Amino acid sequence: MSKTSRRVLTLMEALGLAGYIAWYIWRLQVGYPLSWIVFPLWLLASIALHLDTPGTLGWRADNLWPATRQGLKIFASFVILVCAAALWFGAYHRFALQLTQAKRFFGYFAFCLLQQVALNSYLTNRLLYAFEQPRVTAVAAGAIFAAMHWPNPVLVPLTFLAGTAMSWLFSQERNIIPLALGQAILGTLVWWAFPAAWHHGMRVGPGYYSFHP
Repeated sequence: MSKTSRRVLTLMEALGLAGYIAWYIWRLQVGYPLSWIVFPLWLLASIALHLDTPGTLGWRADNLWPATRQGLKIFASFVILVCAAALWFGAYHRFALQLTQAKRFFGYFAFCLLQQVALNSYLTNRLLYAFEQPRVTAVAAGAIFAAMHWPNPVLVPLTFLAGTAMSWLFSQERNIIPLALGQAILGTLVWWAFPAAWHHGMRVGPGYYSFHP
């Protein structure tokens, strides 16, 4: 098989999993709750097929500081912008109340780690092979990441920007730990900064419409 054919098949594989995730969010999780098992099985099969290693997946410690240092400026910029939005929307009067929910951060960090596996260990890796262009890959990965957060009007644009940035950072220095930590911090700040009437408790898919404050 030619390299072009392999690249096309890899792209179809990546889009296939993204499509399945969207299907799960909108349909399967209600009628077929055990259908989530397809995710780990798909990932494990793909890892075996593409001969991924802990290093290519971003599970490594040798570049932890370079990866962290690389992302600091971008994440710091996002944090400043979100905090400015919090000031604009008057979120600071809710700060004491939100501190009582701080214990949820560690659970949210674990969720962000899973998202980084899907976004970067899997999707960015596959799109990099398919496109061979980090910038094109980053924009495509960001667009797919944002689509998974539809129809949330807060999360869709923010996850496009953050997803694009995180995908590009991963392509430069493969390590998902600082990316997961940065995402967890940003997500927590977004939840606090923007009115719940907008982000509906950070829900996506049909859950966005069933939110009741």
